[in-house]
Amino acid sequence: MPLACAAFLSLISYAVMILWNCLIPAIFGFSVITFWQAMGLFVLSKLLFGFGRGGGRGCGPFGGRAPWMRHKMEERLHNMTPEEREKFKQKMKERCGNHPFAQKWRDWADEAKNSEQ
Repeated sequence: MPLACAAFLSLISYAVMILWNCLIPAIFGFSVITFWQAMGLFVLSKLLFGFGRGGGRGCGPFGGRAPWMRHKMEERLHNMTPEEREKFKQKMKERCGNHPFAQKWRDWADEAKNSEQ
């Protein structure tokens, strides 16, 4: 297993190095990097951005990872008065604009409103 991890890390580091050296100097004018710098860059990015599942994250603002949060938010929206729901939707629009996550929250508010009627 340790050998497989080392091989995987080496392969990823090599890919990072090749991609960096082909793209970044031509686009931004930065210098080329070595294999070890690429490995450090990969490890740093994993530390900063996490070692999560990656790939498809499911749907919704919490990427399908926190269904309890969706349930909690739907419950809160359902218990709001129509005026509170409109105020919430407006606040989300002001904060997030047309971001898909904000749109999802507005959709949930509309669903809660429609289920009440």
